[in-house]
Amino acid sequence: MDNPLVQVEPGLAIWTILTFVALLLLLAKFAWRPLLKALDARQEAIRKSLEDAEQARRAAEDANKNSEQILKQARTEAEAIIAASRTEAEKLRDEMRRTASEESETIIRDARVQIEMETGRALRKIRVEIADISVDIATKLIRRNCSREANIDLIEETLNQIDAASPRPS
Repeated sequence: MDNPLVQVEPGLAIWTILTFVALLLLLAKFAWRPLLKALDARQEAIRKSLEDAEQARRAAEDANKNSEQILKQARTEAEAIIAASRTEAEKLRDEMRRTASEESETIIRDARVQIEMETGRALRKIRVEIADISVDIATKLIRRNCSREANIDLIEETLNQIDAASPRPS
């Protein structure tokens, strides 16, 4: 083995070890502590971020629960309003039916009274006309005091006059 790179030289080994230890001490003092501090700071930041994320998740869940509760309450209120509206509509419809029924009964009652008054008036008028006709017939009979045939002719003539004077039903 003549290769100088493979041969161990004690002086070179000592200087390599001393250089390594010195470098190790320098790294420990100037590099590892700041590096460890940076790693600790980074770990702390990650932990804090995780805690913040957990708090945000809880807040979102609470907000979701609150919104669900508000929606349920809104639905309940909407259903109550709809039910109240239906009840009011039912009451209004019943009131309108009752009012219409009362008005129709009043109209019918007034119509019956009017019919009775008109019927009574018509009957009085008919009685007056019958009385007038009877008086006319009696007057004519007394004036003529004729034979039976003459009386029949007189009655028929009077009845024809009544038919001609009376209005025809439509």
